[in-house]
Amino acid sequence: MSSLRPLDPSLYVLADDEVVFIKSQTGIDDDEELKRHILAIQEEAYKLEPYPCIRRFGFAKWNISRQPCYHQFLNLGQMRKGTIYVDIGCCLGSDARKAVSDGYPIDQVIASDLRPEFWDLGHKLFKSTPETFPARFISADIFQLKYLASEAVRAPPIDLSKVQLLSELRGSVSAIHASALFHLFDEGRQFELAKIMASLLSSAPGSMIFGSHGSQPEKGIRTEIASNKGWSSNMFCHSPESWRSLWDGGVFPKDAIRVDVSLLETERPDMVAIKMDSSVKTYLLVWCITVL
Repeated sequence: MSSLRPLDPSLYVLADDEVVFIKSQTGIDDDEELKRHILAIQEEAYKLEPYPCIRRFGFAKWNISRQPCYHQFLNLGQMRKGTIYVDIGCCLGSDARKAVSDGYPIDQVIASDLRPEFWDLGHKLFKSTPETFPARFISADIFQLKYLASEAVRAPPIDLSKVQLLSELRGSVSAIHASALFHLFDEGRQFELAKIMASLLSSAPGSMIFGSHGSQPEKGIRTEIASNKGWSSNMFCHSPESWRSLWDGGVFPKDAIRVDVSLLETERPDMVAIKMDSSVKTYLLVWCITVL
């Protein structure tokens, strides 16, 4: 664990609906008991990977249901028979659980992350088991699927219960959600990741890839500086315009998809807590790619 960013309980702030949801799943009604439970899970998760999103309790919050296209996603799962939803970089699986609670068929859900320990911690967080919450989990390094991007084939119907590898889903996935993922990589790797996701996606109209991640108004490197700590970090960020161009005419043929994208300025209390350079503004890119 990085000594530069110790865990800070004062960052524990969840929305009312998130608290209600976790209480309903865990059976923990007392607010302080719930906080202690979540703090304990956070400590375990942070030891695995000291991601900023774990430090600011992103693992207990929802990304998926805050997306403007969330109801489009739910309608796809409920109206189209056999739709497959894959959550890539799922962490502890809060978004997959939210989607299932809102009606997405659990037998058509696959969550995936590089660290299977995160999925196990998700069961611990929500006090569930693979039997009580039987959504599938597949551990995978998504970049190992880069060969799929050069193999454009029409996928035959598959039996999801027999799928063991993400590569078996090529051309079969109706919805892919990926939040707090793309910004972990440089420009080239982001393009590679987008192509891999596109190779998994079904060509049927309405199929979608959506999510959110760190961004800025102009394409380039965002540098975060904590002068009092003596360190800085760099993040490659797409702008809304460059993100649109990456997908429309880059990953997909021009005008084969619709790209909905917006830029939101966000508050980052975790940065204030470690006295980040106050001149650095933080933004979130919120986006949805829909096959036409």
